Amino acid sequence: MAKIRKAIHPDDDAHYSSMGLTRGIVEPWEDGMRTDGSRGTYEWWYFDSRYPDGTILVIFFFSKSPIQVNGPIKPTATMELTLPDGRKFSEEVYASVEESSYAKDRCCITIGDCHMEGDLQEYSIRFRGKTMSADVQLKNTVPAWRSQCGPILFGDREEYYFNWLPATPEGKAVADVTWEEGSCHLEGSGYHDHNWGNISMLKLMHHWYWGRAKIGDYKVISSWITAEKQYGYKEFDVFMLAKGSRILGDNANHTLKFLPAEPYTDVHTGKPVYGKVVYEYETPEGELYRITYSRRSDISRQNFADLLPAPIRLAARLVGFEGSYLRFEGSATIERLENGSAVEQVTEDSAVWELMYFGKAGADQKENA
Repeated sequence: MAKIRKAIHPDDDAHYSSMGLTRGIVEPWEDGMRTDGSRGTYEWWYFDSRYPDGTILVIFFFSKSPIQVNGPIKPTATMELTLPDGRKFSEEVYASVEESSYAKDRCCITIGDCHMEGDLQEYSIRFRGKTMSADVQLKNTVPAWRSQCGPILFGDREEYYFNWLPATPEGKAVADVTWEEGSCHLEGSGYHDHNWGNISMLKLMHHWYWGRAKIGDYKVISSWITAEKQYGYKEFDVFMLAKGSRILGDNANHTLKFLPAEPYTDVHTGKPVYGKVVYEYETPEGELYRITYSRRSDISRQNFADLLPAPIRLAARLVGFEGSYLRFEGSATIERLENGSAVEQVTEDSAVWELMYFGKAGADQKENA
């Protein structure tokens, strides 16, 4: 039987000290560039926003493609606009290294004519493509938050990592957007996070569910991550619950339960999916909450091999590369429970969440059966 390798999500003083971090405090440099672009590394800054009319705006800034991490730096910015009637418009902007820059002391990224800059409290985001543009101002309403020390560490020497920083767990977003068919001014809820690592995620993680939701006065960041086979399909919780501008609690107390329901197989990707994703969480003060994401439809269903150049695509399929991504939309409900019954319940009808699936479909379920 193959040895199960080490995988941890640290929260001890020694790891905080070795990483130069302060428990409970996020500093601006943490949202600056954290990798050097070398072989195996990747990094991206992500922004999404949702508006009362149903519009969804998503903007990414990449150092390189997260599915081609062994290549050189390839500065890329992307924008995707989903209109209330379901129509989608998207564009990618590529720039040379000379036309791009990534600051290390704070978030300050330039990719061609696209730019993002901020200080963990306010951000300015600009996208300029041939057919689309956006100018966004984002102001935090919930303070920047880090899950424990931040990275999940893999390997017996903790030599590999995946890191995730929600720099804006929730904020007010004001955007002016143009696309090939029109323009609009938008005001709604925004979110920004920052991810980086030093080895392909395909080698570390089997799959994860991730979501964020603003439900009435509550804000939720939720993720349940399952590591790959060599790490024993170990599961990790990443979770934050806020009300107003106050964080009620996070996964540091490890009371989070993942209770998915309504399983089915997605016909496009062949991946096992849950139509309902449920989290139960007890705050440090002993309050019990249940958060339920209920799928209504799919926003995106993508096999990663389809995104690769033809020669690489064929090679990827020959070696059994099966990575897929699914994004869902539906409702999110939060319940505050007492003695097993809901004493408070709020529902938001425009929630979005995702399933990132890198591994063999259902392999973790078969192994643990």
